[in-house]
Amino acid sequence: MSGRFDNCGALVLGAGVSGEAAAALLLSRGGSVLLMDEREECADSACAERTRRAGGNVLCGKTDLPGEKFGACVVSPAFPARHPWIETCLSRGVPVVSELELGAAYWRGKILAVTGSKGKSSLVKLCSDIFNGAGKSASPAGNYGVPLCRLALECPGLEWAVVEVSSFQMEYTARFRPDIAVLLNIQPDHLDRHADMAEYRALKLKMFASMLPGALALLPDGLDAEGRLPEGVESRRFGDALCCDWSYNGGVVEGRDAGRHVRVSLEQSWFNNEVLGLAAAAGVAAMSRAGVSADLIKQGLEMFEPLPHRLQALGIDRRGVSYVDDSKATSLAALAAALRMTQKPVRLIAGGLLKEKEPDKVKELLTQTTKKVYLIGKCAEELFLAWKSGVPCVVCGTLDRAVSLAVRESDAGDTVLLSPGTASFDQFKGYRERGERFTELVRAVADH
Repeated sequence: MSGRFDNCGALVLGAGVSGEAAAALLLSRGGSVLLMDEREECADSACAERTRRAGGNVLCGKTDLPGEKFGACVVSPAFPARHPWIETCLSRGVPVVSELELGAAYWRGKILAVTGSKGKSSLVKLCSDIFNGAGKSASPAGNYGVPLCRLALECPGLEWAVVEVSSFQMEYTARFRPDIAVLLNIQPDHLDRHADMAEYRALKLKMFASMLPGALALLPDGLDAEGRLPEGVESRRFGDALCCDWSYNGGVVEGRDAGRHVRVSLEQSWFNNEVLGLAAAAGVAAMSRAGVSADLIKQGLEMFEPLPHRLQALGIDRRGVSYVDDSKATSLAALAAALRMTQKPVRLIAGGLLKEKEPDKVKELLTQTTKKVYLIGKCAEELFLAWKSGVPCVVCGTLDRAVSLAVRESDAGDTVLLSPGTASFDQFKGYRERGERFTELVRAVADH
């Protein structure tokens, strides 16, 4: 499999970090590359310039695909499956693969893959940290970390790639074969890109489809794998029920691997709660299978530093009001998880570009946890109509106004929580910019 793209004349779609990494790997294998992006400004980007210096060609702007024959088309995650350029390649009989598929074809080490609707990046970081703490060389890769193509090119001696796999990456991935694969959860997300939940679910389960006998698949309790596990792949379930192979209960994860009982306390860990405890159960199971001792797993859990913009505590002001940045919550499921994990009572800042069609599904939880909702962004009016009968809501429009009003109305013991439950692209370049702006506003407005 590793040489199937050698000396290939390839088209790479997407002049970002994934596209650049794919182009670099293909050029290193003796191939030629045309890197294309429909955004004209990408022609002057650093990624495009580095690709040119490495010997590739770059074409940016809304244009037709060149008529030349390509040996393969490599797709970055930002390009949807039904993009006209991809459809043209398929009509010409050009094989279309994802950047993830290309990177996996040349990766020499083992792969621990993580997918799901929420919690992926945190689990990838946790497992990578534990591996390195245990003396097993590893790096996060994929949707979080570096593209797998870049890792295959620059770090071929690592033992493990801990790969975050998104549904976007699976659209044109067929031979991805992780040694250990974790599906954390499936909840409505990215329905602005995928046709429906059935398509989204199928893409998540597709991660298991090419695993080899002896590999380990870790799935949440109660999820139907729909026959996606190949014969010989070992399947284990994690959850909060004691009957699970790996369970989180009472601050402890327990399970069995290779006949030995494993018990890891989460008492001093960020993961010790009803939501993240299940992710920790999957992580303990994966690390145990990879040969890491319970003591070193516990040490990694206790030393874990959460990623920015994921329930990141920003401090408590002199009035006793807490501030939490959860800008990464881009789905209603993530918003719900944040409400369950945050100290009550909550003053919630939510809204942006809504990706789902049923905002009222979190209404009951809002009535139980939230004093008031401060709504921003394109969907503010829609969320106001969906939630106003269950919890006090106000349409603020901008994040600046929402923070100012929430701070002014807060009392001692309140938590001002930014957990939008939406994408950010109506007002920001991404969730990071949204979270950074929230942090700036809190520091400027709140009395610390």
